[in-house]
Amino acid sequence: MRLAVELHDTVIGTIQGDVRTFDFVPTVDGIERFGVNSSALSVAIPLVPKPRRDHAERRRNWFAELLPEGNQYDYMLQQAGIRTGDTLAFLARYGRDVAGALQLWDLDDPSEPRTPGLNPLADVEVRGLLLDPIGSPLGNFPDSGKSSLGGVQPKVVLVRTDAGWAQSLGGYPTTHILKPRLDGDMASVIYDEEYGSRLARRLGLADFATSIESFDGLPTLVIERYDRLDGARVHQEDFSQALGATGNEKYQEVGGVVSLQRVAETLRRNAPEQDLIRLARMIILAVGIGNLDMHTKNISLLHPADGRVILAPAYDVVPQTHMKNDGRMALAINGRYRQADITREDLAAEFGKWGLRRADLVVEDTLEQLAMIVDDEVATEGAYPQLREDVSGFVGNLRHGRAAGHGHR
Repeated sequence: MRLAVELHDTVIGTIQGDVRTFDFVPTVDGIERFGVNSSALSVAIPLVPKPRRDHAERRRNWFAELLPEGNQYDYMLQQAGIRTGDTLAFLARYGRDVAGALQLWDLDDPSEPRTPGLNPLADVEVRGLLLDPIGSPLGNFPDSGKSSLGGVQPKVVLVRTDAGWAQSLGGYPTTHILKPRLDGDMASVIYDEEYGSRLARRLGLADFATSIESFDGLPTLVIERYDRLDGARVHQEDFSQALGATGNEKYQEVGGVVSLQRVAETLRRNAPEQDLIRLARMIILAVGIGNLDMHTKNISLLHPADGRVILAPAYDVVPQTHMKNDGRMALAINGRYRQADITREDLAAEFGKWGLRRADLVVEDTLEQLAMIVDDEVATEGAYPQLREDVSGFVGNLRHGRAAGHGHR
């Protein structure tokens, strides 16, 4: 199988080989447009005429990490009749609309390139997609749905138009992610995430919209895609891709492949210095609200078409300490994993290891801002009832030099 790898209307490379040995090969057109050694695709995969053979596994992993996880992945395999682990077949089927700006398609498929289109939906039809993850995984239309997105949580990706909602056909760029309210212990999650996203926006760490909307009576979190701008795709890669982490290696305790130190080093090499401060502020927010799942698939880089590399906005910002879990952060902070044990001194020490100047002031200023924001922002009805109280307690403890979870039940 041969797949085209298209970025900003240029086929920058091809993926060739079988499921175990496939590799990415840059094209002359891609190198001429973006330059030799360009990081337009990835900070881990420079565009060069002869890629290093010993980095082939890194390149395979980068494309494999475009795929979803868990049940979402299984349902999409079932819909398309694809074998588990067949990355090439999966990307050939669903690679027209993925995270970022890439479009991947089968060079030997006579129906390619597809003509993108839309299938308008009424609210009751959106509800049907949200409640049918097996028959319509990620909201893909049978046969002509070509969208994929990483992650485990049930969701669909749709297009918001002036006339309403629509399914993407043939790779039309989706604009929003929709997550339905779940039952049981997870019933508050969409409301908790809406609150976390609001705090991130107030801190200047995110600029995309989130809201709770109802589709034929089904409450749903609607998230504007940050990798879309005025309907156009913006390229991105997550830090699992950038650091060569596979699957659950996104958690530091699984294999020790990733760490905040490695994330920061990658940022320092490729992005503006100000982004190191933004990363630090994202981590302070995560500890302050109890966002335990800030792993390397929930931290990303953006690659705008002008050639810059910048830190993506904070996303999947979900307070989680009230849920059933072990209370441990996905990435250690100054060697500590338990959110309840982390102090402002740990935060400053972690940032100091990156070479961040005046790390203590970054911590102090961010916690002060966060405390004022929490005092001002009320969680939406449906969120965990003690959410604001818990977050206020964590932030207050950190500000006064105590461990975040001091006195917490």
